[in-house]
Amino acid sequence: MMKHSLFGWAMTVMAVTALATPALSQDRRPVVVELFTSQGCYSCPPAEAYLGELAGRDDIVALEFHVDYWDSLVYGWHGKWKDPFSSADHTRRQQFYNMSIRGKSGVYTPQMVIDGRLEAVGSRRGHVDRAIGRAAADRKLTVSFTQGASPQAKVAGDGGQGGIYLVRFIKQAVTRIKSGENHGKTLKSHNIVKDVRRLAPWRGAAKSIPLPDDARADDGHGGKFGCAVIVQAANQGPIMGAGLCP
Repeated sequence: MMKHSLFGWAMTVMAVTALATPALSQDRRPVVVELFTSQGCYSCPPAEAYLGELAGRDDIVALEFHVDYWDSLVYGWHGKWKDPFSSADHTRRQQFYNMSIRGKSGVYTPQMVIDGRLEAVGSRRGHVDRAIGRAAADRKLTVSFTQGASPQAKVAGDGGQGGIYLVRFIKQAVTRIKSGENHGKTLKSHNIVKDVRRLAPWRGAAKSIPLPDDARADDGHGGKFGCAVIVQAANQGPIMGAGLCP
């Protein structure tokens, strides 16, 4: 009799768990992972390869920011390498994060920033995976899109203030490195950020924003720019919601 009671109790728990799990997953929205990297950084290629894997996941918005402070490094007789995707704006973005997250002005590569509030060495997969798991448990705003002649981004959800931003990126590029620390290597990069553009303020109420005409323009690498829309707290604070353009 006890066996039947235990079996029935176990089946009830399994049924409740099965019903609860989909509801939990539906409440979750993509986590934003920003990799700060450079083609002049010897330890960065493994992190870039990992970001390429993350870019293939539906629950991740993966973005690759190439910083410029490696561009002037002279690596012995191999000289220096100017990363063609590097930008001072990307370096400033990383500096802001390090002050707000780590309380330090110093920066390093490869660094992954998760949802604008957690960070880890980009090649340490276990650390990054745990940070993604923590961020995924937070409720987020929903970012969706309408297609057609005039595509729009739609942000739904209540609470928070900040800005709504368009991030344009080159989906993929292959570069032969001729000098610097990675001389002789062929590097493949994914979701390489071209620019981050403020579209509108976010004041906590549902909002629709037309996407600019150049959101999906030619990227100069044989394709169209990919893009994402993110909602971020003021002063480059935590990311409250995000979505990839269709």
